[in-house]
Amino acid sequence: MRKARTDRDRLKIGKIPHSLLEKVLAKNHVTDPRVILGPRLGEDAAAVALGDRLVIASTDPITFASDLIGWYVVHVNANDIAVMGAEPKWFLCTALFSESATTGQVESLFEQITEACRSLDISLIGGHAEITAGLDKTITIGTMLGEIPKGGLITSEGVRPGDDIILAGEIAVEGTALLAREFDEDLRAAGTSNADLKRARGFLLEPGISVVKAALAACSAAKPHAMHDPTEGGLATGLMELAKAAGVGLLIEEEAIPILESCRDFCDRLHLKPLGLIASGCLLIAASPEDSRRIIDALQKDGIIGSIIGKAMPAGSGLKLIRRGKTRNLPRFARDEIARLAGK
Repeated sequence: MRKARTDRDRLKIGKIPHSLLEKVLAKNHVTDPRVILGPRLGEDAAAVALGDRLVIASTDPITFASDLIGWYVVHVNANDIAVMGAEPKWFLCTALFSESATTGQVESLFEQITEACRSLDISLIGGHAEITAGLDKTITIGTMLGEIPKGGLITSEGVRPGDDIILAGEIAVEGTALLAREFDEDLRAAGTSNADLKRARGFLLEPGISVVKAALAACSAAKPHAMHDPTEGGLATGLMELAKAAGVGLLIEEEAIPILESCRDFCDRLHLKPLGLIASGCLLIAASPEDSRRIIDALQKDGIIGSIIGKAMPAGSGLKLIRRGKTRNLPRFARDEIARLAGK
């Protein structure tokens, strides 16, 4: 007899729990020897060898920020290529429109995609678009391809004990912008001014959620041991994914983490935790202490804040957060703080 589904079986909106993802990925067996890097927790893209080059491939959907969804889907996928040390080059997009979609909405989405591709010198090379029954908003799924010489691949598993953990940028650019866009009424009710909301809505464009420039700057100064793009689940989840992929511990200094003033303010008003708020717009870099200064100087030359926020520790050290001399476990977030706020 089939077991009745219980509330415990039902998954909540957000990333699939890491334990479940690892379970299903364990059943996947890649037989093509040209696949240098396949699906695994903590990695942002796949790598396939073609001659003396590697093709780097990523895919990501966008379901928030509907007014900028075309622009957004390009940058999120480009980030996943750049953190592998590669340059994003070719983009495909699947766009699923609701039955209420208008001609103007379709044209606007493709104008955004075209402009975003142009800004990063990326070619739109294909995709699919349709009106889909059952949707109440537009959903886009992007696939980005890039390339790199065989010896240039950077993976999350490259972190070594003793490495500095560098954060390029501030947190949480994306989360703060989404709070201003999706939860403006809640923030107004909590005392946020219209001026502060307007400014935060613009964070998707300035400072923006792209980390391509930061990743390329870091790679121009030295070869990082690893890079990772924290997204859903915030910086804390990104750090956990990085540590798990490499099999290392982490000691993170909470007070060294640069947090946008608006992020702190919005999170205080809505009782959210910045470390668990979707964090596209910043980049985690693991590098030897000898290379850290060169990387930070290169970031700053490009107008990007670079901060050493902690150290990689030997396996078994755990994931620790230190604040004012007191150490505790790095917080874990079963789902992003925005999803929790939405009650989904």
